[in-house]
Amino acid sequence: MKAIRRFTVRPVLPEPLHPLSDLARNLRWSWHAETRDLFQAVDPACWAACGDPVRLLGDVPAGRLAELAGDDRFLRRLTAAADDLRDYLSGDRWYQRRSRQDALPAAVAYFSPEFGITAALPQYSGGLGILAGDHLKAASDLGVPLIGVGLLYRHGYFRQSLSRDGWQQEHYPVLDPHELPLVRIEEPDGTPAQVMLALPGARFLRARIWLAQVGRVPLLLLDSDVEENDLSERGVTDRLYGGGSEHRLLQEMLLGIGGVRAVRTYCRLTGHPEPEVFHTNEGHAGFLGLERINELSAGGGPSGLDFDAALEAVRAGTVFTTHTPVPAGIDRFDRDLVARHFGPAAELPRIDVGRILRLGRETYPGGEAHLFNMAVMGLRLAQRANGVSLLHGEVSREMFAGLWPGFDAEEVPITSVTNGVHAPTWVAPEVLRLEAGRQADAADAADDTGEGAERWDAAAGLADPDLWQLRRTLRERLVSEVRERLRASWRQRGADTAELGWIDSVLDPDVLTIGFARRVPSYKRLTLMLRDRERLTELLLHPERPVQIVVAGKAHPADDSGKRLIQELVRFADDPRVRHRIVFLPDYGMAMAQKLYPGCDIWLNNPLRPLEACGTSGMKAALNGCLNLSVLDGWWDEWFEPDFGWAIPTADAAALDVDRRDDIEAAALYDLLEQRVTPRFYERGQQGLPDRWIEMVRRTLTRLGPKVLAGRMVREYVERLYAPAAGAHRALDADAARELAAWKARLHRAWPGVSVDHVETSAALPGAELGTALALRVRVGLGDLGPDDVVVQAVSGRVDSEDRITGASVVPLKPVAGPDTEGRWSYEGPLALDRTGPFGYTVRVLPAHRLLASPAEPGLVAVPSEELVEGAGVLMR
Repeated sequence: MKAIRRFTVRPVLPEPLHPLSDLARNLRWSWHAETRDLFQAVDPACWAACGDPVRLLGDVPAGRLAELAGDDRFLRRLTAAADDLRDYLSGDRWYQRRSRQDALPAAVAYFSPEFGITAALPQYSGGLGILAGDHLKAASDLGVPLIGVGLLYRHGYFRQSLSRDGWQQEHYPVLDPHELPLVRIEEPDGTPAQVMLALPGARFLRARIWLAQVGRVPLLLLDSDVEENDLSERGVTDRLYGGGSEHRLLQEMLLGIGGVRAVRTYCRLTGHPEPEVFHTNEGHAGFLGLERINELSAGGGPSGLDFDAALEAVRAGTVFTTHTPVPAGIDRFDRDLVARHFGPAAELPRIDVGRILRLGRETYPGGEAHLFNMAVMGLRLAQRANGVSLLHGEVSREMFAGLWPGFDAEEVPITSVTNGVHAPTWVAPEVLRLEAGRQADAADAADDTGEGAERWDAAAGLADPDLWQLRRTLRERLVSEVRERLRASWRQRGADTAELGWIDSVLDPDVLTIGFARRVPSYKRLTLMLRDRERLTELLLHPERPVQIVVAGKAHPADDSGKRLIQELVRFADDPRVRHRIVFLPDYGMAMAQKLYPGCDIWLNNPLRPLEACGTSGMKAALNGCLNLSVLDGWWDEWFEPDFGWAIPTADAAALDVDRRDDIEAAALYDLLEQRVTPRFYERGQQGLPDRWIEMVRRTLTRLGPKVLAGRMVREYVERLYAPAAGAHRALDADAARELAAWKARLHRAWPGVSVDHVETSAALPGAELGTALALRVRVGLGDLGPDDVVVQAVSGRVDSEDRITGASVVPLKPVAGPDTEGRWSYEGPLALDRTGPFGYTVRVLPAHRLLASPAEPGLVAVPSEELVEGAGVLMR
């Protein structure tokens, strides 16, 4: 019979066990081994089944709790764990020990559509969410005063299974917040705290605020499934990345606008410092900037700023991170749909809808006028922006260069901070305990600050037999995990237990093991390994040097092409000839990944370059001593060395059709496996060990390990983005914001009158000697602007066959006279000929103001006209 109502009955813990509740509700347990060991001791079988302290405490029989309440040894462990958590939450860490504390933000609000903290809180789909979760954990370890903001999806992403013929099937289990490690935020009178958005038709979208405590970091999750909402509004936070355009728009309005209101509510109720910096992790939360403009605009706050001044104040304290390497990956909405949800009859009625629409307008060549681009809005609302690897920064600057016309892509103000991963979450405990061959203490094992990066040097002193035995132990554990999951998958596909005896011989703990696990969009090329099936089969079944492959991944529910890729691979893996050597595991998630990374010897990644923004799965594998075999894309392009693994050669995609390109790159992959990877794994030295392989593992741990830590990543965000943004936020008080807005308005009106009218040098030679310094004289027209409003620069360097300057040097020129009778100003400066070969220079005028983060910020530049270039001899060969 079906229940007519569902509710949660909470356990009543005996008084001596009350600290267990605090430990269960703080998600630090998900990366703190001692706390997890404590929960395992409560009920080992139950813990193995759920891995979730909240569920554990609800399922343990009262008799067992009473027994533990009288167990002095357990209570001592409980007291130690509770004291350790208290010290962790209250003690000074890296952030608090920084000099110039006054230069750091009092708090940072970090917005993301998904967060991968733990499998017990399934609010993630893939790399973006896992990265966001690692960001919060590393910020907690560092003591960075972050507030996370996201949505609480009642169905999460989806659970994946396979049909008998290998087709992906989706399941959406209902998540009850009361059964999750969450606490409802309440007003002082005990009523649930809420945020509310106005919708067209005099309707409202209400959402409650739930708190997930991630170590020191509060994570606020908004939940629209409340009784006061109509049925359609209740479903706004139903699924991650589900629904049509309007559904997604409402989710992103709730995340951005509702998220700012949730932060204000949380700070009001708890006394937490108000954020000085707002960090938008991808464009989904971009509307947060509109809400902050609304707070500052006339009638909306004590400063009473107009839109332009409020925009400048908001931009100063906003950081935008893009994870998208292709325009197709960006959320774009119909402009009419956006317009309907803003203005007098809907949300943010004080802000002119036209101004909102202009923020998301694709003004660059090829842009579509009827679409509203969330990433474009994110860039226009943030004074600082970054990609997530060095290569992705370059790709992003190219992709968005049209927003800064007249600037070379390398000068587009988008920097990069390469992602990192949170070691205590992803590294097997045995690897974390390498230090001098003994267990590291709890503080070291859970410290991802990077201050103790020498901890990764422990592998340098580990004897080869011990390191090799560690790798075999991890591989053996993966084999057991794979067999268990594979058996469960086949049972779901309709197989009888009697048919599955073959699973007991699937994989071998002494065979080279390759892992491939990620989302399944086409650019990640799940099936590249299948291009030559006979050659792959020979690799799998080689009599002396076999390989085995573990594959996992989810396709988006609406992506039938991705599902076909999964089905193609599953059908190959079902072949009785090879099914003991290659497996596909459904329902890839954090719990599986934490077993998969440590147990693999090779982590395979073969995306289409340069479409992998970062690719952090290979980082997690590397931290466990797994070697990377990857296309030079994302982070691997930045940090690859032959000591760490292998680079798969890439074809010139522009010159080849898709099939030919994939054939070439697949053949390169097979060659590497046959000629370099498998021989190195199986060749034995004098001790009967693969000496050269072990040395690569050692170097991966000691030299690559410290680079890929999330602590390094968050420290870079603090030093390069958060601290400057906080300084800009403080500088842009109401008066300064009005000043900057007025100056930009005057600048845009006057810029058509800015010109470079004359350029000459002290010598007009067809060639010149290295080391020569020429005197450069320039006359520029500034119209209604003055020298304080601009900077005049000489840009020089080698030139290519099309006269484009590469590796440019920029030198400011000084005003020496003006204005003359025609209103022109004269500038002079030296031009150093510091490079041999074809050399060229040009001159340009850029805006200049003390409150600009970059001269490119206004998107204005004046350069010599074509006629002037032809007549002035500005190229010297």
